[in-house]
Amino acid sequence: MGAVEQAVPSSARLVLTSAAAPCHTPAGVVGNTPVLWIDEPFTADGRGFWAKLEGHNPGGIKDRPALHMLERARERGDVAVGAPIVESTSGTLGLGLALAGIVYGHPVTLVTDPGMEPMMVHMLSAYGADVDVVSEPDPVGGWQEARRRRVRDLLDAEPGAWCPDQYHNPDNVAAYEPLAMELVAQLGRVDVLVTSVGTGGHSAGVSRSLRRFCPRLRVVGVDTTGSTIFGQPAGPRLMRGLGSSIYPRNVDYRAFGEVHWVTAPEAVWTCRELAAHHYASGGWSVGAVGLVAGWLARTLPPETRIAAIFPDGPQRYFDTVYNDAYCRAHNLLDRAPAEQPVRITHSGERIVDRWTRCTTVTDPVTDPRLAHLRAWR
Repeated sequence: MGAVEQAVPSSARLVLTSAAAPCHTPAGVVGNTPVLWIDEPFTADGRGFWAKLEGHNPGGIKDRPALHMLERARERGDVAVGAPIVESTSGTLGLGLALAGIVYGHPVTLVTDPGMEPMMVHMLSAYGADVDVVSEPDPVGGWQEARRRRVRDLLDAEPGAWCPDQYHNPDNVAAYEPLAMELVAQLGRVDVLVTSVGTGGHSAGVSRSLRRFCPRLRVVGVDTTGSTIFGQPAGPRLMRGLGSSIYPRNVDYRAFGEVHWVTAPEAVWTCRELAAHHYASGGWSVGAVGLVAGWLARTLPPETRIAAIFPDGPQRYFDTVYNDAYCRAHNLLDRAPAEQPVRITHSGERIVDRWTRCTTVTDPVTDPRLAHLRAWR
């Protein structure tokens, strides 16, 4: 008996398998990012760490929460069909929200500041977003607070507009459960998780889900100097994508076993070493996380399985991290980091100005030892 001939689908896209987010749709290409083994020049003798390459998402790691936050808000009726979306961003969430706006049919306004790279402004506009640039920093909260104030003004002026509020929205945390499940499937177990911290979303979401499978998981947070998140006073911050001048409620302080602060020159050196040796790099957060993960791989027992989350790729940093003229102007070149971080016993011990490690992590809003630092802010 001959084989039964099946009809050819009328549309070529129907040949592809369907799913909740079919792989041939914009949302369907988010997730399932690869991991890459990183060793030299950071380690030797077979040591190393696994880098989760979130830059393989269309816009980076924040494609995940942008889609998830909007999906959940639509399900709850918090945002009407076609309602405007307004949010503050330094870049990566903006790319994710532009994607979410395309997928679900919402106009998107993104509030940023003059520090956003020109290429990012052009790309966000190309993706259909309206980019609103604030002109002056807030005298207390800096550019970040100025952006948030502008968001509030835009929301007041347009009833029905919706703000995801990435800093405090619990859906931002829940969005990262799939990333954790991918790590479990790819690595089997994770002993140490290294993540940058900005809004607190991916560090809280990934660690929470991973602990269901890896109860002894140790989480290492990576911040930038000049950031208030872990109890340092607010200061100038050249690096974007990590750090904050406010205290995001999504940060899960109890999850962290230690925190490291990294400076811009140290991050630039690491980014360029990653690019030269592994053809995989990214921006400020990737450099900071890679530096810390490399040190952990050198110093922890060799059987320790370390996963480091690289939030984005290098493309948007053409004019900053990978631009020699920019780096020379900001004194970022030829400043290799020390072999190991300086250690402090508590985040309020002193203001850090180089790669520094602290194994006592507390919530700076409630820790009485940090009251004087809150006053500086």
